[in-house]
Amino acid sequence: MKRFPRFVAALIPTALGMLLAGCGKKDLAAFTFETAALTRSDLVQHVTASGTLSAVVSVDVGSQISGKISVLNVDFNSPVKIGELVAEIDPSLYTAIVRQAEGELASANATALLKQQNLERKTILFPKQAATQLDLEQAVAELAQAEASVTIREAALQRAKVDLGYCKITAPVDGIVISRVVNLGQTVAATMTTPILFTIAQDITKMHIKASIAESDIGMVHEGQDIRFTVDAFPDEEFTGTVTQVRMAPIVTTNVVTYDTMITVDNPEKKLFPGMTADVSILVAERQGALKISNAALRFNPPEGTVYSRQAPEKIERTERLVYLLEADGRTMAPAVVKVGITDNVDTEVLAGLHEGDRVITTSIPVPKKGLFGGPPAK
Repeated sequence: MKRFPRFVAALIPTALGMLLAGCGKKDLAAFTFETAALTRSDLVQHVTASGTLSAVVSVDVGSQISGKISVLNVDFNSPVKIGELVAEIDPSLYTAIVRQAEGELASANATALLKQQNLERKTILFPKQAATQLDLEQAVAELAQAEASVTIREAALQRAKVDLGYCKITAPVDGIVISRVVNLGQTVAATMTTPILFTIAQDITKMHIKASIAESDIGMVHEGQDIRFTVDAFPDEEFTGTVTQVRMAPIVTTNVVTYDTMITVDNPEKKLFPGMTADVSILVAERQGALKISNAALRFNPPEGTVYSRQAPEKIERTERLVYLLEADGRTMAPAVVKVGITDNVDTEVLAGLHEGDRVITTSIPVPKKGLFGGPPAK
């Protein structure tokens, strides 16, 4: 060390430290790029959603009176015809109320008859001055009151008979019982609301799906479009249907806006049950021989330090995307603006900007530089 100048000796540790530090760093300046060529083939765009299957017409059958279920003629999956007796509430109480109302009406009629006869007598006696004007007027008023009482009693009897008729619960439509919430001997209470006893699906060979469509997709959904859907019960089978109504009422859930879309489904074999969840795919657009670009190319962002062969445009329209082509040197990129059309979420239609066979960059892979002595970099 005595033979080296002091400043050289002082530089050796510093240089060695920098060299070792450099061996411990990974140089990510070099990249390899994966590309994909634009090709032509058919392209189909779908809007996906989920919904619930239900019968086109489902009727809830309830009870307008309270009482104990004394007759129960149907169960789950029972077919019923309109007017068929499905259940009956014990009529004993309501029969007694009818008889009481009949008796009260008979009493009111008798009173009215008596008042009528009294008025007739007063009418005969008045010219003979055997009854006063006051007696005559009082007889007229008493008859009017008696006749009003008859009207009230008639209405009470009619109401009692209606309530007695409500004891018999009949099917309002032809269909099948898909829900039963009462049992024989159970007491139902009709207070502020009508208790539901059964739900009858009118015809499950015709069903519909209420699908929730996101607001970003609802503009592409129209009446008459064909749909395909699957259910968990038959994962290997695909069913079809048709969009019959797009409802304009928005449904907001945690700041997400959706719109209900009604889809009509044929179910001739009755394989589909009400309440099943359907995963729906609505065909909204299709192209024959479309020029397609990989969606990965549309999402690609160049790494820091990229060298471009030309400057990218500053303004891009909403229907346009910025993609990158790889120059022959394998490092320089050429920005290109493409106008896009429909997408199937894997590939997107290119309307302008590129040609078939053009290769666009889809991803970049960093390649570390070699270490100090040609080996891998130090970790």
